[in-house]
Amino acid sequence: MVYNMDSRNCKAEPIWNETTKNGKKTMVWHWPGCSWPPTSKSPLLSVVDGTQPGSVNMGVAQMDWEKIIYANADIEKDHFTGHTDKAAGVGCNITDLSEVLKNPSSEASDEEDEMMELWWGDKSREGNEIRTYIKTLDDTEMMIGAKVAYDQFFTGIKPAEGWANAPEGALEFHFVVSGGTEERIALITKGANGDYDAVALYHTKDDAEPFAVIPKGKMVSGIIDDVTKKGATKPSCRSYKILELSPDGKNLRFWISNALDTTNSMLWSDNDLFHDIIKNVGPIPPVSLIGGEDAELVREVFIPSWDIYCQWQADCLEYLLQHKQFDAIFSHLHNVDCAGHQLWHLGKTLEPWKNTDEKVYQGFIERVFQQTDDYIGRFLHFLDEGYTIFVVSDHGLLVGENVPPILGEYGGLNVSVMEQLGYTTLKTDADGNKIDEVDWDKTTAVQIRSNYIYINVKGRDKHGIVDPKDKYDLEEQVINDLYNYRDPATGKRVVGLAVRNKDAVVFGTNGDEAGDIFFTVNEGFNRLHGDGLSTAEGYFGTSVTPTFVAAGPGIKANYTTKRVIRQVDVAPTIATLLGTHVPEQCEGAPIYQILTDND
Repeated sequence: MVYNMDSRNCKAEPIWNETTKNGKKTMVWHWPGCSWPPTSKSPLLSVVDGTQPGSVNMGVAQMDWEKIIYANADIEKDHFTGHTDKAAGVGCNITDLSEVLKNPSSEASDEEDEMMELWWGDKSREGNEIRTYIKTLDDTEMMIGAKVAYDQFFTGIKPAEGWANAPEGALEFHFVVSGGTEERIALITKGANGDYDAVALYHTKDDAEPFAVIPKGKMVSGIIDDVTKKGATKPSCRSYKILELSPDGKNLRFWISNALDTTNSMLWSDNDLFHDIIKNVGPIPPVSLIGGEDAELVREVFIPSWDIYCQWQADCLEYLLQHKQFDAIFSHLHNVDCAGHQLWHLGKTLEPWKNTDEKVYQGFIERVFQQTDDYIGRFLHFLDEGYTIFVVSDHGLLVGENVPPILGEYGGLNVSVMEQLGYTTLKTDADGNKIDEVDWDKTTAVQIRSNYIYINVKGRDKHGIVDPKDKYDLEEQVINDLYNYRDPATGKRVVGLAVRNKDAVVFGTNGDEAGDIFFTVNEGFNRLHGDGLSTAEGYFGTSVTPTFVAAGPGIKANYTTKRVIRQVDVAPTIATLLGTHVPEQCEGAPIYQILTDND
């Protein structure tokens, strides 16, 4: 796989290029896939990010990982574990802080940094590949996305000593940042009732004032602190929250967010706009990427961090409309999808996740949609100011009914089922153990990502072994085997639809870069999205079907159309409303049924 959120790979003209041609000042705010880098040099076009789906600057500005500090009066020696899956124990045993500071990062952190660079930068431009082999359930996004990963630091708590300005009765602890290379110190302080209820953060004991004070029960964001990564030190934005603090101050769990470089404007086409936003709205708040099967972290960290980010992004877009007079804004918010990949599959209690409570996670699903409703509500007053608003999604998310077989997993090359059917073979080491490398001399077909199977054709593919004259018959055989395949656990058919590339034109999934066979996973075995038809439904009233809502000038009021609206219809409908040319390569048609009569 090659990370493909790059406008230079997009073969269709975007609608925002047409709006600028027609003299309309246009903002494209974090629209993943085809917006960055800008493909128009018009001074009327401003583009912010779009190189990855998470949040603005997420792929290029991260300086340090999320972490949880475990501080307790009984801990005598520091323990530091780099960015890893949540450990059952306390991680590596470090007996001296100076030793910790000599070990700045783990191999896991370096690997994650490599993935970050694949999102944007020289590595993506060079076409670097991400190779992932999905062989068991442990390799799937449902398992990986639900794992909790963060830096952990275990340290002691003791009475404050040697401080220039410590409150009476304060307790102290320390922790490390910047991948373990730098130290911060902190005081645990008492409230009016005599209980310990806050943490104050300092750089040195000589500081007259803390650089941040975190009260118990509240997430505090927008805190700027210098963070160092690979020798470069940048002022970075962080959020903090006390997860647990005993009244006597002797036990503390303290969450620290990842750190975002507040000076990184690499993915802003208008550098002045970047500084304007930072000055008048505030630095980009980091979102949490941990939670998964840990319900406490979902409730106390993941969702609240997105609350803060959603408000920040809404503040930005309101500011742009009110002070920069944009005629059109195309924007994207990823909270639902980001939560979906971590949480949605836990909305039904299945065997691999029987330790979680589906009712709790169904509540989280509803909470995320409430968060989204609040976000959308921030813009509804613009309807009274003459704006038209479209609310659209590219897909929905569903809660799976069953544990899906290893077929249609989006993350890479799906081995298991194709191996069982006799089409894919992995190489083995000297001891006969399978390794992550395809044996192309014995492989006639491979299944990549959600919906495609590629025949290993001689003369076309680098290691091809299938004679081109046999390709048609082999496709027929693969399609038959897919339809005949049954889930070992339920005995039910797994594949809903399978067609050749030439027939996939009906679904818009054909072409030279698409697979030789397009298939979908049958309803009931769907993951979150992408592996089935867009009509697929799931548990807890969920569906993959996307959303379309429109309101404002030019749109009929209180009207529901019976027309099936497709994603390709959105751009020509916007063009019609704005009076611009329909973008080149546009396949859809204006949704005339929802438009008011032209005056």
